[in-house]
Amino acid sequence: MRLEEKEMLKSFFVPAIFLALMWLVKIAELVFNIRFGFLGIHPLHLDGLLGIILSPFIHGDWQHLTANSLPILVLGAALFYFYRPVAIKVLFLTTLITGMWVWVGARESYHIGASGVIYGLSAFLLLSGFIRRDSRLMAISLIVVFLYGSMIWGIFPELFPEKNISWESHLSGLIAGLILAVFFRNEGPQRRKYSWELEVEDVTTKEEDLIEQQADSEEIPPSQKPYWDIPEPNRDDLTVVYHFKKK
Repeated sequence: MRLEEKEMLKSFFVPAIFLALMWLVKIAELVFNIRFGFLGIHPLHLDGLLGIILSPFIHGDWQHLTANSLPILVLGAALFYFYRPVAIKVLFLTTLITGMWVWVGARESYHIGASGVIYGLSAFLLLSGFIRRDSRLMAISLIVVFLYGSMIWGIFPELFPEKNISWESHLSGLIAGLILAVFFRNEGPQRRKYSWELEVEDVTTKEEDLIEQQADSEEIPPSQKPYWDIPEPNRDDLTVVYHFKKK
């Protein structure tokens, strides 16, 4: 198996574990005839703090679970494949920040489901590609827009007055993903630079080093000084000597 294929398979590992936990919770509810909704996020109540971490694995019904299953797997795999150095941090912080904001500012209810995390991953992948200006990552951003761009309507509560949808989780996840994309913009994959850009940077670096060397030293030999810093000779100090050949 080629290295590229191994890396692709590895990128599904963590998202697959996340997805498996989601399904195990729902299967446990079915087998033991119990509902874990009380472990969701209950805003401004101490019993809801545990839900900040647990709520993404709890879903109201099978339709709710299946609707979140494919996005969490696809977006999670894209995160771990293209942004492996920061993937764990992004996934954890997206879950934590989204849950905390819902606990602080959402309406009185038990908020459950992985949709907040999905919105966070979508926003991170979307903005990161454009910030880093890498063609591959920008392509992923466009794919996210194509596949999940319609999710943007999920942050407007007036569109779902009759449905029990946690638009607060959607909005919190979206904002968290955008913030993390900016925060981690210098970590992970970066835009590939062309050879002429590297040559310009190398010349600029040498000039800057020379200027710093001049500032740190009281006297630098003229041969090492930048051409713009070599003083012109003082013409008043010049002595002209004439030699005449005797006849």
